[in-house]
Amino acid sequence: MKSSTRNQAVGTAKKIVGQVKAVAGQAVGNTRLTATGRAEQLEGKVQQKVGEIQRVLGS
Repeated sequence: MKSSTRNQAVGTAKKIVGQVKAVAGQAVGNTRLTATGRAEQLEGKVQQKVGEIQRVLGS
């Protein structure tokens, strides 16, 4: 698997896991879990963008 495709796939997975954590944290009132989930979502978005840039540049 190309690194661009891998980065996009891993980024999507991190976004989903982060979203689940954020929602779970809100549901139980755990601000730390909510913050961790939001941070993981952001990390996933960044990794997805890296994959998109790699694909455009042909890396």
